[in-house]
Amino acid sequence: MNNLKPSLNINCIIIDDEPLARKGLKEYIADIDFLNLTGEFDNTLKATDIIAKGQTQLLFLDIQMPKITGIEFFKTLKDAPPVIFTTAFPQFALEGFEVNALDYLVKPISFERFLKAVLKAKEYYEVRAKNMSEATDSPGHFFIKTDNKLVKILFDDVLVVEALQNYVVIHAGTKKYMTYLTFKSVEDYLPAHKFIKVHKSYIVAASKIDSIEGSDILIGQFHIPISRNLKEEVMDKLLKGKFLKR
Repeated sequence: MNNLKPSLNINCIIIDDEPLARKGLKEYIADIDFLNLTGEFDNTLKATDIIAKGQTQLLFLDIQMPKITGIEFFKTLKDAPPVIFTTAFPQFALEGFEVNALDYLVKPISFERFLKAVLKAKEYYEVRAKNMSEATDSPGHFFIKTDNKLVKILFDDVLVVEALQNYVVIHAGTKKYMTYLTFKSVEDYLPAHKFIKVHKSYIVAASKIDSIEGSDILIGQFHIPISRNLKEEVMDKLLKGKFLKR
């Protein structure tokens, strides 16, 4: 798990095969007081060791690189930190959001656009730190930041969590909350005995499931698909010791 110092110091690395691109990002990072550059690499494989140590909280990752793309590399990471993709090719934006990137910066990158992206990372870690501090004393709820305010959500109210590009949508009771968080951060925080990841873009509350029809889970008005590669695991978790049969 990636931990921050109490003063909020986000350790970040740059992976980009273009020297000028790395230079520009380094200059921008130096101007942001909560960012701490701990490494720069011209090749994804050279960054594997530092990421594996778990001390990197943010990646600036170029997409178009030799041998393996940034997106392909990111998918191989077991415990990947939040990522901001950088590229000269805007057509890769959708694919970047599919892996729950915090943001996607198109070169040449302006400082204004860079600042907007890193503020998402700052917000992500601030909210996560608040939730962790609340967890011991108040295990029944968590906070997210949405519409410029902190909102408390009860675990018991959550029905479905949905990944939507670089947002996460939490459906709780009759309300819907959209927030800048990675899908993985929400998955890691929710109690595993209460919530199940059923698809790369969906987590459901096990107790709220009304029925299972083929490869769909029904929760109220929601029809949530079960991924083919997760179906056996999902069914085992849901039915083990609870399925009455003759």
